[in-house]
Amino acid sequence: MTQNSISDYIHELFTQFEPALKEKLIAHVTMKSFKAGELLMQTGQYFRSTVLIVKGRVKLYREGTDGDEFFMYYLEPGDACALSMICAAKQESSKIMGKAIDDSTILMVPIALMDELMKLYPSWYYFVMETYRSRFEELLLVIDSIAFNGLDERLGFYLKKQGEHLNAKQLNLTHQEIATDLNSSREVISRLLKKMEQRGEIRLYRNYIELLN
Repeated sequence: MTQNSISDYIHELFTQFEPALKEKLIAHVTMKSFKAGELLMQTGQYFRSTVLIVKGRVKLYREGTDGDEFFMYYLEPGDACALSMICAAKQESSKIMGKAIDDSTILMVPIALMDELMKLYPSWYYFVMETYRSRFEELLLVIDSIAFNGLDERLGFYLKKQGEHLNAKQLNLTHQEIATDLNSSREVISRLLKKMEQRGEIRLYRNYIELLN
């Protein structure tokens, strides 16, 4: 990985940053790549840097004591991990898991820079605040879905959000992957998907789901 590729990512994905901030990041961040399925962060891990996503897609989730997963949200190019920012700043261990869904690349901003970036660069300050706000709103949507909706409504909401994130009608998701994200069983999810297909909301194929509405 070259310094030029770091520069390209920063100039392409973080256009809101002032020139001095871009140069600061180019000089100090490091880049790391992860294969699909590889863990970026684990429960109990301490962060030495905060994470900016520049390629691929990362799934954040909580893991229960029995291995069950509670899906939180996805991070995509141009996003930052708000929880890594908080844990890095407070020197606390992670309470969540992060897994690369696709082959992914991240930029790692050292903890030592955090105070300086917040104080000296207004665009970084507003970026951090917007990151906190958007992630909080996503979590509220997830909580509302669980608290006030049945599993069939949660499934519809989940598929809609997947389509919006990917900007696609075709979702390459297995029934087991959906069941894991929704903390349900594959059999129940398959049955609900079949009902959605009968209502004309989706079309099921062997390896993907097509959104119709």
